[in-house]
Amino acid sequence: MQYEDFKTILMERRSIRRFTEQDVSIQDIKELIDCARYAPSDTNSQTWQFIVVVNREKIKEIEQMTWDQLHKKAAEAETRGLSREARMLVKSFGPYATAFADAPVLIICLATPYASKFRDKIFDPIQLVPDSVWDEEGIKSSCLAAQNLMLAAHARGLATCPMTGPVLLAAEQMRTYLDIPAECQINMVISLGYPVDRPGLMARKEVDDILRIVD
Repeated sequence: MQYEDFKTILMERRSIRRFTEQDVSIQDIKELIDCARYAPSDTNSQTWQFIVVVNREKIKEIEQMTWDQLHKKAAEAETRGLSREARMLVKSFGPYATAFADAPVLIICLATPYASKFRDKIFDPIQLVPDSVWDEEGIKSSCLAAQNLMLAAHARGLATCPMTGPVLLAAEQMRTYLDIPAECQINMVISLGYPVDRPGLMARKEVDDILRIVD
């Protein structure tokens, strides 16, 4: 592959929230997970797992539990005198957090516990860092795998949208519903399907605004 071809895939990927009715094949899903697993990870720990929901009724149920928790949070805000913020939560954030509802596939990205020979033999014995840091290591690697997955989906003619709204609102409800082990963190969800349309290029910060070179 030429560099320009790869850059085109990077630049043309979009977060898509409107999907056609076309189903995504299990073979396509497995291909995307195959690409995801080649992401880099800390000491090759590969701290990722994926739950893929292809049942549209179950996706709708996850949408409903997200809305239920959002309305609960809004009601709590109302009792604290935050009526304006409560309305904004429902009207602005609600549709944004549940934009996966019409997708034919919903991927739940998990971060598994970080484990390696370095941790077992060196890091933990000397108490290098608090245990909470290892939770962060799992999330970092899971995010890298998710990016691989989304780029592969775009290259295959599919579309995705990564979302943390359902995790912020209904992580525990999803954990129970999907029987997710307690030791796994729910990192994000990714909707997957065939796009109705592809939006144009979004504005990006200039390279010089985000880069500092130290010589």
